Amino acid sequence: MSAHVPLSGPRFRTEPDRLYREMRGEHGPVAPVLLDGDVPAWLVLGYRELHQVTGDPVLFSRDSELWNQWERIPPDWPHLPMIGRGQPSILYTVGERHRERAAMIGSALEEADPVELRAYTEQFADELIDAVCARGEADLVKEYATRLPVRVMARLFGFTDEEAPGLVAAATDMVDGREAGATGQRHLVASMGQLVTDRRMRPADDVVSRLLANPYGFTDEEIAHDLMIMVAAGNEPTAGWIGNSLRLMLTDERFAASLFGGRSSVADAMNEVLWEDAPVQTMPGRWASRDTRLGGRHIRTGDLLLLGLQGANSDPQVRTAGSPLTGGNNAHFSFGHGEHRCPFPAQEVAEVIARTGIEVVLDRLPDIDLAVPAGTLSRRPSPWLRTLTELPVRFTPTPPLGTVPR
Repeated sequence: MSAHVPLSGPRFRTEPDRLYREMRGEHGPVAPVLLDGDVPAWLVLGYRELHQVTGDPVLFSRDSELWNQWERIPPDWPHLPMIGRGQPSILYTVGERHRERAAMIGSALEEADPVELRAYTEQFADELIDAVCARGEADLVKEYATRLPVRVMARLFGFTDEEAPGLVAAATDMVDGREAGATGQRHLVASMGQLVTDRRMRPADDVVSRLLANPYGFTDEEIAHDLMIMVAAGNEPTAGWIGNSLRLMLTDERFAASLFGGRSSVADAMNEVLWEDAPVQTMPGRWASRDTRLGGRHIRTGDLLLLGLQGANSDPQVRTAGSPLTGGNNAHFSFGHGEHRCPFPAQEVAEVIARTGIEVVLDRLPDIDLAVPAGTLSRRPSPWLRTLTELPVRFTPTPPLGTVPR
């Protein structure tokens, strides 16, 4: 293994756990990696080290202006949508202002009625299943999982149902970090800005109107950028959570009962995915505010540290092989940790959408089974996400709900 490990390539998609083990063996809990353009960074793989980084927002800051590599970053660098500079969003706000911003977002989401949230999810999930149920086959990633979360969030935020598909495409492009990343980001910013303008003139009972009524004095531009982050961070991981959980249930005999009428192990499958196959594998980033030591490494002022969420989840120092992952063990890093972790109300929204989406599939599609060998399923080429590109299934055809009594 070379001195720096490229944070790309097929092994991150096909065998990340083995690669993480090799990186730990070669480099320890903090490994030197390279992003596109041979840009150096540190990948934090150790559970304790990641806890330290995310728990100390002063030493390991979210302020990207500290980065000592900015002079090397071209304006078309593909990761700029994820590792930005001068972006007025919650991702790069620090200190008391960040705490106020997190409280604003948490309160706006917390007021969403969980009964209505589940009803919206069931409605949209049923519509998506109606479109494929008579065929006897479907791709549950492309035709279902990637389309469901953003439709629910669009309703919560105040977008029309017709605007949701464009938001899905833009969020996917932004997170993938390829050539279309900047275009996707611009589409999201423009869409959020227009919605904020509309709600400023015509308030409604939705998340955006509640954000605009905040007592902290955040500007419309700041709120628009926060909405962009909420869509990207809400749709992509939640869609991946649905897809990865369904893959596990379709390929692991422990969950066979859930496929044929039982539901008790849906939550277990979802929790196991967060430990073993987290949709968000790596997150940028933290920047060292001064020289320090971490995991035996000398970290220089301004160095970028990438949060190896999946690597930390599988750290053998805290998890022995075969240790149980179900039964309420939620000590994983899949929602982050510390001040910049996913707000609890946002986590609850994601859980409702994901669990409801999975349960609707199991209710609506009888004798569902994979249509291809499990080993042929492929993953997206993203340095940040580990989600499926497709999940082809077959099942006994059934008529859409609108054609039979409910």
